[in-house]
Amino acid sequence: MLSEEQLIERCKNQDRTAQKVLYDKYAAQMLGICARYVFERSEAEDILQEGFLKIFLKISEFEGRGSFEGWMKKVFVNTAITNYHKSSKYNKNHYDINEVQELKFENKTYNESDYTPEELSKIIHSLPEGYKLVFNLYAIEGYKHKEIAKLLEIDINTSKSQYSRAKKLIRKKLDSFSKIAIEIKETENKY
Repeated sequence: MLSEEQLIERCKNQDRTAQKVLYDKYAAQMLGICARYVFERSEAEDILQEGFLKIFLKISEFEGRGSFEGWMKKVFVNTAITNYHKSSKYNKNHYDINEVQELKFENKTYNESDYTPEELSKIIHSLPEGYKLVFNLYAIEGYKHKEIAKLLEIDINTSKSQYSRAKKLIRKKLDSFSKIAIEIKETENKY
């Protein structure tokens, strides 16, 4: 079995076998990243393929500083963002602060254990495209609003407002989901 350093070195030399090993090792994880940014699995798979092509073409730029996996994740996030920019939906996905009705919620804590990863993913995927992108970049990938604004070519305040509104929509959906779950339990307890 090759070490990560050996695998990277062989990929830098365009060794097809090493490239296949690298792909097999990381494809599922990177597909998960790609899927956070699009609605259709087929589109996520396209981004995955494009991302790996970039990895193989630019792997010589990885100098061994930091995590290789972290470097790869950045390539895939950037590929997903590039895909977003190419999308015909691009100009329709950012909402003016005044266009979206303000949603008000009481302060409530949500425990991750209350929901399955699939339920949380479904809720995040149901967000408007712009909200979903900003939420994923900020909350999941750890980008700062300044970086998000640059990546998405939006104003920093737009990034902040979309993140805030994404959180509010998620809270609303979680509250709704919780109410349905309670109603189901109460119905089950009657029988």
